[in-house]
Amino acid sequence: MNRQSLTLAQGQSRRSALLCAFLTLLNDRLSETLIFPLLPFLLAGFTGDGRVLGLLTGSYALAQFAVTPLIGALSDRFGRRPVISVCVAGSVLGIGLFALTITTDWQSLPWAAGSSLPLALLFVARLIDGVSGGTAATAGAVLADISPPEQRARAFGLIGVAFGLGFILGPALGGVLGRVHVNLPVLVAVAIALLNLVLVLTLLPETHPIDARIPLPRKRELQPFTQLARVFSNPQVRRLCAAFFLFFLAFNGFAAVLILYFKQQFGWGPGLAGAAFVVVGVVATVVQGGLIGPLVTRFGEWRLTLAGIGFVISGCALILLATAETSRAVVFPAVAILALGTGLVTPCLRSQVSRRLDSSGQGAALGSLQGLQSLGSFIGPALAGLAYETLGRTSPFWLGLSLLLWVAAMVAGGARRMGAAP
Repeated sequence: MNRQSLTLAQGQSRRSALLCAFLTLLNDRLSETLIFPLLPFLLAGFTGDGRVLGLLTGSYALAQFAVTPLIGALSDRFGRRPVISVCVAGSVLGIGLFALTITTDWQSLPWAAGSSLPLALLFVARLIDGVSGGTAATAGAVLADISPPEQRARAFGLIGVAFGLGFILGPALGGVLGRVHVNLPVLVAVAIALLNLVLVLTLLPETHPIDARIPLPRKRELQPFTQLARVFSNPQVRRLCAAFFLFFLAFNGFAAVLILYFKQQFGWGPGLAGAAFVVVGVVATVVQGGLIGPLVTRFGEWRLTLAGIGFVISGCALILLATAETSRAVVFPAVAILALGTGLVTPCLRSQVSRRLDSSGQGAALGSLQGLQSLGSFIGPALAGLAYETLGRTSPFWLGLSLLLWVAAMVAGGARRMGAAP
């Protein structure tokens, strides 16, 4: 093969890898955002209990928390292509089992009528999908493999684009399809995952060369709690990591019961629920995709973190003020404010942790932040669902407000100690 042909082949291989990585990242978000806004409606035939909804929502994050370190290590040892292929196949299996469960007429099966089998299958489906959720991290590794250091920031921008598109297209498509039939978005999610798997199997080249592969670490190093213990032992970032965890526990808690609250309190259907999440996706994409850089330059990370927490508190409080008559006029601005706040807090807190570490400690600490986010995304919904059913519909929001005020106090205290004006 001459040099020109080799260069052409390498270019085609890189484009194939970029396409597959982007579509994998997009599928990762679409499979979640198509289903999550409709979850209370999909569960209506099985249960209306907020505790079940909270646990089902959080089970995905719990599975991700448990296996993400292992999936990353496997891709370093055996290559990106086999790991992504297995993960996407697992996603097809998980979403497919979810779709099969909700579309089956269980009451027509005498042996299954009134049993807890459908709910058990839904939990299994969510856990399988969560275990397969390492696709995002491995797709990011593919982008790093095929990009020289000076172009990696641009390549990683695809992650933000894919996640932003997923947060916009998923709820929009789910809302439209949900008006036709509430189960239709889940079937579309299965089709998208199948398409993703076909493209990965046929187009994705291996981007991690054999001579760059490393052995699997010791079992202890693959335990997520080991990594968390390590980061909390560092006094430079301990307080900020605790604030990061509590923020996601609070936010994902009341977010998990948000659609159930809209459905039961205001009588909303799938269309309005999907539209609310479209607003969230648009605002979050604009903030994290274009505004965050200039805002940090203008106001600094401490101020933006506190402002972001303030926005989330304000959005949560606005939802509590809404009534059935004013729900549309109040809820849409409220969720936009929530998205604005989250879009400010997440990157600013990550950056503040990064600034307080030398280069040798950043990888482990920033990886642990993802673990903390997943753990908070499990505990928060579980607690919120329990509160929703035992203390009242508004209790998850009041609990979230209390935790967010605590987070604001922690961040403000950290700013004072660092000599920054909050």
